[in-house]
Amino acid sequence: MPDLAIAPDFPLDSLNTFRIPARARRYLRVDEPGQVAAALADPALAALPRLVLGGGSNLLFTRDFDGLVLHMALAGRAVIGEEHGHTLVRAAAGENWHDFVQWTLAQGLGGLENLSLIPGTVGAAPIQNIGAYGAEIKDVFHALTLFDPDSGAQRVLRGIDCRFGYRDSIFKHADGARLIVLDVTFALPTAWQPNLRYAELAQALAGVDAPTARQVSDAVIAIRRRKLPDPAVIGNAGSFFKNPVVAGEQCARLLESFPNLVHHRQPDGSEKLAAGWLIDQCGWKGRNLGAAGVYPQQALVLVNNGGASGADVVALARAIQRDVYERYGVQLEPEPVFI
Repeated sequence: MPDLAIAPDFPLDSLNTFRIPARARRYLRVDEPGQVAAALADPALAALPRLVLGGGSNLLFTRDFDGLVLHMALAGRAVIGEEHGHTLVRAAAGENWHDFVQWTLAQGLGGLENLSLIPGTVGAAPIQNIGAYGAEIKDVFHALTLFDPDSGAQRVLRGIDCRFGYRDSIFKHADGARLIVLDVTFALPTAWQPNLRYAELAQALAGVDAPTARQVSDAVIAIRRRKLPDPAVIGNAGSFFKNPVVAGEQCARLLESFPNLVHHRQPDGSEKLAAGWLIDQCGWKGRNLGAAGVYPQQALVLVNNGGASGADVVALARAIQRDVYERYGVQLEPEPVFI
């Protein structure tokens, strides 16, 4: 059995990008898959509430965690073969997402460049079905290996099994919430074409003939750095709210009162609204509520200005939700998980 260096009363401040003070009753850094099985084979540890932690970029601690934190630090990445016009690349769950994207580009492989500079780990990417600039994980997903605590065994999930949706997957629902991702395999197209569907990205590359995957990545990085705060400097979890999706009829009614409403028609006829625009129109951009605030360059990002608690961030989020609902009748849903 692997060594289990279980740490009691462990500080989590540096393990969440909001930099919110919190402590775990028990903590285990997972460097090899066998540690997960070993930890959960211990009746005392298995009985505790459990939090699987990656980069801590999609959660908000509102209190100490009275349970076991499994900090997934599994490392490793490799090109593993080709299949149906795609190159298969696999990365362990603890790999830094942006570093992995840059590694694929260094191998001459395109497909992940639109997802550059997203904070977090590889293992968290399919859980959230992360997306940006016209691309989502589901577009390049092949399979993942997971540990199932109920059976005590590893198994593989394919794309259809993951039930991907907008910032959604099986892992965010009751029948998948206990599953622990160990590694992820992506299928990157050998006949790569740039994805410039996102208007801001297309504009950034307007003067470039036949942009390479590296050039697309560089453009995405430049846009994100211009608009979003660096979590190493200002505590944040990136986009705090999902872009709400409403029925086409509701969007039409809103346009009658708000003709400048930013909206994007979806294939099923629904409309995706820009949460940042809604928040900005309600006057929250650049405003603070206690030690928590809304980032001046992007209304979708809530920040810890220094010394904020989880309760401070929640209070700010609730105030924003209330104002947006009162003005537009649209309910904003947070992206981060509240712990």
